[in-house]
Amino acid sequence: MKMAVNVKNRNVEKSPLKGFIGFFKDLGAETHRITWPSKEDTKKTTIVVLAFCALYIIVVAIMDYGFNNLFKVIFSKM
Repeated sequence: MKMAVNVKNRNVEKSPLKGFIGFFKDLGAETHRITWPSKEDTKKTTIVVLAFCALYIIVVAIMDYGFNNLFKVIFSKM
């Protein structure tokens, strides 16, 4: 297996400012490539998330109420 023989060791120093500016240029380019959801899709997804959160709150509240009453019954007999 042959190895590369004529490899020059380059010490290229980049300016920190160029790296910083390049980052934001690339960030802008990537942001333009994103396929954003439509307004209707965003509304539907938001409604689904809020409905799930409301359902979760109701389930946790019912369980809390049940366990609270259970502990009252258990500790009232002691």
